[in-house]
Amino acid sequence: MSHLVTRKAAALLLLAGCACAAQAADWSDTYVGYRYGTRFAEPFNDTDITKNIVNFSHVSGYKYGKNFFNVDFLMSSHDDPSSAGAASGAHEAYAVYRHTLDLGKISGSTLAFGPVRGVGLTAGFDYNSKTDAGYNSKKRMVVAGPTLMMDVPGFLDVSLLALWESNAPFNTFTNVATPRYRYDTHAMLTAAWGIPFNIGIPLSFEGYANFIAKKGKDEFGGDTARETNIDLQIMYDASAIVSAPKNTFKVGVEYQYWKNKFGNSDKNNPGATARTPMVRAEYHF
Repeated sequence: MSHLVTRKAAALLLLAGCACAAQAADWSDTYVGYRYGTRFAEPFNDTDITKNIVNFSHVSGYKYGKNFFNVDFLMSSHDDPSSAGAASGAHEAYAVYRHTLDLGKISGSTLAFGPVRGVGLTAGFDYNSKTDAGYNSKKRMVVAGPTLMMDVPGFLDVSLLALWESNAPFNTFTNVATPRYRYDTHAMLTAAWGIPFNIGIPLSFEGYANFIAKKGKDEFGGDTARETNIDLQIMYDASAIVSAPKNTFKVGVEYQYWKNKFGNSDKNNPGATARTPMVRAEYHF
């Protein structure tokens, strides 16, 4: 019963945040991006996978807080086979939404201290669907918790979030559908940042880091493992080359380290940990 109450409270916080976010934005940034890498990994698959990823992202701020939305469309090579047949690669859509209420702006008083410029409450969701042959993930997750907004150039937000996650996979090898299964409520310490710097050319250091606790037993009765997912990017503002406004075109390199992906232990399962360099490009409008 307590899990149901806290999950409902998180949903109410998310709905309240969405209602506040309906106000006109003071600022916004919307972009489409593309990234490419040849060393992606998936649990229970010991082969390097090539992926082309197209994303749509939007971030905006208003009087009482800010919104972030991103959806990735991931297209795998045949090394991550599709449920439609081994000759084609799996496709995946993964959406993330976060809303942060700035408690200082709501209360009208400063909550800054030390290196912290503000305190907030964050709520949101993750939603995924994948067409791979083995698992066919249908992840649904609600998140909520406090956020510290650090006093740095650009931004650095650090949050401690509770996660309410479920999945309902379908195995096309065995034709077995698993009823929607809810994992134990678990915690995630997460940080997201975008910090500009200049060494004669305009650059920015961007990314996120997620440290996720175990989520109890999985839907097949196995133990889950702690996850570490760190994604680092160095982006170059190439707008001046094509006479476009600042921060219109960005190109760069990216590296992702994801240990125990989706809570699958990498013990005797090398595909559960990914070490993936990528190239990345973005068009902001």
